[in-house]
Amino acid sequence: MSRYPFSVIEKKWQDYWEKNKTFCVTEDPDIPEEKRVYVLDMFPYPSSAGLHVGHPEGYTATDIYCRYLRMNGYHVLHPMGFDSFGLPAENYAMKTGTHPKISTETNIKLFESQIKALGFSYDWDRQISTHEPEYYKWTQWIFLKLWEQGLAYEAEIPINWCPSCLTGLANEEVKDGKCERCSSIVERRNLRQWMLKITAYADHLLKDLDKLDWSESLKLMQRNWIGRSEGANVHFPLAEVEGTIEVYTTRPDTLFGATYMVLAPEHPLVERVTTEQHRAEVERYIQNARMKSDLERTDLAKDKTGVFTGGFAVNPVNNQKIPVWISDYILISYGTGAIMAVPAHDQRDFEFACIYKLPIVQVVSRDGTEYHLKSATVEDGIAINSGEFNGLTTLKFKKQITEWLKQRGLGEKAVNFKLRDWVFSRQRYWGEPIPLIHCTKCGIVPVPYEELPLILPEVDIYKPMGSGESPLANIEEWVNTECPKCGGKAMRETNTMPQWAGSCWYYLRYLDPHNDKEFASRKKVDYWMPVKLYVGGAEHAVLHLLYARFWHKVLFDLDLVNTDEPFMRLINQGMILGEGGVKMSKSLGNVINPDKVIAEYGADSMRLYEMFMGPLEVSKPWSTRGIAGIKRFIDRVWRISEMEITGEKPPERVLKLLHKTIKKINGDTEALQFNTAIAQMMIYTGELIGLEKLYKELWEPFVLLLAPYAPHLAEELWDKLGRPASVAEQSWPEWIEALAQEDIKTIVFQINGKIRARVEVPAGLSQDALKDRALNHARIKELLKGREPSKIIAVPEKLVNIVVKEG
Repeated sequence: MSRYPFSVIEKKWQDYWEKNKTFCVTEDPDIPEEKRVYVLDMFPYPSSAGLHVGHPEGYTATDIYCRYLRMNGYHVLHPMGFDSFGLPAENYAMKTGTHPKISTETNIKLFESQIKALGFSYDWDRQISTHEPEYYKWTQWIFLKLWEQGLAYEAEIPINWCPSCLTGLANEEVKDGKCERCSSIVERRNLRQWMLKITAYADHLLKDLDKLDWSESLKLMQRNWIGRSEGANVHFPLAEVEGTIEVYTTRPDTLFGATYMVLAPEHPLVERVTTEQHRAEVERYIQNARMKSDLERTDLAKDKTGVFTGGFAVNPVNNQKIPVWISDYILISYGTGAIMAVPAHDQRDFEFACIYKLPIVQVVSRDGTEYHLKSATVEDGIAINSGEFNGLTTLKFKKQITEWLKQRGLGEKAVNFKLRDWVFSRQRYWGEPIPLIHCTKCGIVPVPYEELPLILPEVDIYKPMGSGESPLANIEEWVNTECPKCGGKAMRETNTMPQWAGSCWYYLRYLDPHNDKEFASRKKVDYWMPVKLYVGGAEHAVLHLLYARFWHKVLFDLDLVNTDEPFMRLINQGMILGEGGVKMSKSLGNVINPDKVIAEYGADSMRLYEMFMGPLEVSKPWSTRGIAGIKRFIDRVWRISEMEITGEKPPERVLKLLHKTIKKINGDTEALQFNTAIAQMMIYTGELIGLEKLYKELWEPFVLLLAPYAPHLAEELWDKLGRPASVAEQSWPEWIEALAQEDIKTIVFQINGKIRARVEVPAGLSQDALKDRALNHARIKELLKGREPSKIIAVPEKLVNIVVKEG
């Protein structure tokens, strides 16, 4: 029995595509704007492990879609590159002494060969790697634009510190109190950092989510991370010393219930408000708080701890003195780093008040009366114990008290965000040098644009110093330089950029990867942007996507790009799990190597299998039996191609099935529902294999349908038909609607919305004919028992619902 000789054929067509640059694309001005499509994959980090089976899932999906679009007359940009700066290469260098550049470029070659082995239709002439000076010149250029706009600034702040990676981490890089990269428990450490003012764009980042065709769950993750809330800033004067504690609250209506205040241990007023009697205890508490991560400090399950400073503040609404405490459950990085504690209406404050026997005053009630509280009540209600505001609903009270505070200079309406500025610098080697110079006379001075790229120098020791400085600080001849402004002695910035910097804008460099005058010509930006479809893993929902949107909005405000959002439609592919539905991992020994799969079953089998496993966005388990079944399907297609071919008129039954198949696969491919498209191919080939001969009219359109899904096989079948290469450049087949219509439809008959019968009827029956069939159906007549329907609803080709009075 003949089998598809994939090892020969797949290499043959990969070589053909590369030699003929089949998928390279240029900016042809004659192609109308509506026919230009930019489809993007999240580019991979080139790890030493190579490609895993999760990568090809998203890549196959976009490849099928791109090939489909090209066959439908679209001009498609579909590039690939590598996110090649980052910690793993540096950690590998520390273990082996291999320069990160060498290991990274070796890994890139491996990834490139693996990706090409799957037959993806990338424009390889546009390939980029973020570690190359020709690329990071423009990452540095964009950073300087951010700096010029006041969006990059230096600060000494408490940051997340990974004791294993020996570098600072952005909030987004900490998961459950651990380093996202190595899972070490994260510490807090005061360090000099470069920050990016992403908070300046918080409102835009939030509002513009409404423009995007992204899943609601993904948009919700970004909304929650940005965390916009409306409330009031309230000023509490200190009672015994000069100063005011400012708090932000979303519930200014509970001010009369504020019975104490809590400052973050790092709050600048702690020193001033603490009395000598309490100073030693306060300082011990502050020292202990420094050893805890933010996650530990805010864990709702842990016992609340704190110490009294000895100082007092004045509640501005009733002039009562209230004690000022410090506690590690308050973070300096959120809001103002201080809260007014309302224990009757905040559970955390309630627990704290119970432990330290602080007053609890109820100021919100369900019905306007006071009742015993066993825990905090957080819902809205009616004001009590609130002076002149008693009896007001929560909503009215919020508005009136905010205006009352404003009139007296005691507060004002405010909007707050959970989003914090981005901790941008890293104390590592393998990253983009930050193009700034520290001059004792001129302050911070940018490296002149004409001197970019500022090249990452060679080092002998890659290990971070652990002191908060990167290994670059050891290279005196690099660090010591002249100030570009005054010519005096100066020092280069020694921190590097995070891995996220290069991925913030890579989709723009694909447009013009060899341009040494600008990051991309505006003409090419206008030609291709925005990205119409972006596919990648859900793990990037906050980090990469939020950062890239921020940079893009800055570039838009500088009139350097044509849209304020980069990625209009986003799809997150589901995870491919190990057999049995568990996550693949080296420790479990269930990682599937794509090279082995291709060697045993072929690239087309792997492509088809990963799409056939289930809907693109759903996680699903790998099955060796499943891919073997797909290989049998491909072998069946190959056997069909070896049947005697004829130009005779095919049987009408199979001709109708062809047109139904074209219509079905067209709709499914357009909707990225690849699994059901492949299922239809199986149905169709099941009919063809049973015919005595192969009818050309039935076969040629099928080869075209197959081309986006199994491109190597389709190219060979097209060639066997004597047609000129490449099948990728042919037009997508069209269906005849009359032949694609279903002959028989299954209709449900309902009584009062409950299904009582199913029947098969000819397609196209009118509403009246459907109603007549329902009323004369034996089971329906039996259940109606002579009752007259009050209403009959008929939906053609779907259902008839008969409404009757019960009883």
